Amino acid sequence: MVQSEKDMTDHTFFEHVSVIGGGLAGSEAAWQAAQDGLKVHLYEMRPCITTSAHQTGNLAELICSNSLGSTLTDRANGLLLDELSDLNSLLAECAFQTRVPGGSALAVDRNAFSELVTRRVTAHPNITLIREEVKEIPPGLVILASGPLTSDTLSSHLSEIAKRENLYFFDALAPIIAADSIDMNIAFRASRYDRGTLPEGDYINCPFTKDQYLLFIQELVNARRIPFKADEMLIEGGVKAGAKFFFERCVPVEVMAGYSEDSLAYGPMKPFGLKYSSTIQNPYAILQLRQDDLAGELYNMVGFQTNLAFPEQERVFRMIPGLQNARFVRFGQMHRNTYINAPHLLLPSLQFKDYPNLIGAGQVIGAEGYLGNIATGWYAGITACHLPNGKTPVTAPRTMMLGALIHYLTHADPHHFQPMKANFGLLYNEFAGKLSRQEKIQAAVEKSKHSRKEFLQKIQLQQ
Repeated sequence: MVQSEKDMTDHTFFEHVSVIGGGLAGSEAAWQAAQDGLKVHLYEMRPCITTSAHQTGNLAELICSNSLGSTLTDRANGLLLDELSDLNSLLAECAFQTRVPGGSALAVDRNAFSELVTRRVTAHPNITLIREEVKEIPPGLVILASGPLTSDTLSSHLSEIAKRENLYFFDALAPIIAADSIDMNIAFRASRYDRGTLPEGDYINCPFTKDQYLLFIQELVNARRIPFKADEMLIEGGVKAGAKFFFERCVPVEVMAGYSEDSLAYGPMKPFGLKYSSTIQNPYAILQLRQDDLAGELYNMVGFQTNLAFPEQERVFRMIPGLQNARFVRFGQMHRNTYINAPHLLLPSLQFKDYPNLIGAGQVIGAEGYLGNIATGWYAGITACHLPNGKTPVTAPRTMMLGALIHYLTHADPHHFQPMKANFGLLYNEFAGKLSRQEKIQAAVEKSKHSRKEFLQKIQLQQ
């Protein structure tokens, strides 16, 4: 199955496009290519070969949070979601169809979401799902969306193609708790700033007094952690480098707690924006629990990704007011994520510079966040549609969040490249001057809406 250099550069007609990986990026890429008439071979090694983080064989399984982020367009994630909806993203559609209460966030029932994506993708007449591990890049037109848990064999082959070592960072999962084990005589429902879909509030909140919080932080910082393997400790300075080898938005809660006494109270446990009953007197900190399934039987600990040993998670997290009898459906854990040096290797179309018939998408190219994965998958699928007939892929404008994110991935400093989520700092700044930050954001939102219409028209002309 190995792809020769000629296979990767020959612009002849392709019988099909091979999509490696059935995660968020791969599923979206496969759908967009199929919708345009391409035959798609979608490869997913699960459940035949599992990973350290996945639990099912479903496509587009969410292994971290069940939230795809804000739906508000004055938030970077919300603007990208709005763009994806206008661009007819399958996964954005599936997310809204499986939505659960989450305030202004697009939280989903993770099982219902992945099951719906699997049904839609496998029912498409142009998509063939192949359940096997891809060990080498196959011949022809290929979209690489193997994700952060790319198998060791494929990672080794990929490093040969990249002509340099892969880069690594560590990611973390938060625990999930059974709703009926939460003590609602202590915990209470509310949404920050009343941004919720339920009258009583979308989140379950566990309030701490200052003394409770300080004792909890002490135990959290000193709790036993799962040791890293010898080869993992060599990466980026390993354990001695502290939090530097974790992706900055996925720092384990116990590491974050060690920064300072109040780092959590002003971070994921901030008590601001909530209305309290007369029985709750100005809590010093708040742990929020977000609904994780449509039935409302499971809740995840917001911002509490962790690498604590499982018995320590039970001991320490049961110190949280309201969780003294918590039943853990899933413990938090760490896993190693793999990504390539995208700006060194990729064109703005997400094609590999040396192998233009190979297209990258998702976390393996450094796109962070669920929507970033979906967006780059969408873009890779569209790029693939242009190549069989020798057409030049349409470049997404930098005035769209989609285009700004892809521009970062393909133009960042390769010597200091790190995975990136959507953020307004990535947008092309033509709104300098005396505008306030909010006015600049509003101008950027309006520009995005105009730009995406022109972008869609260009894509349609190419078809």
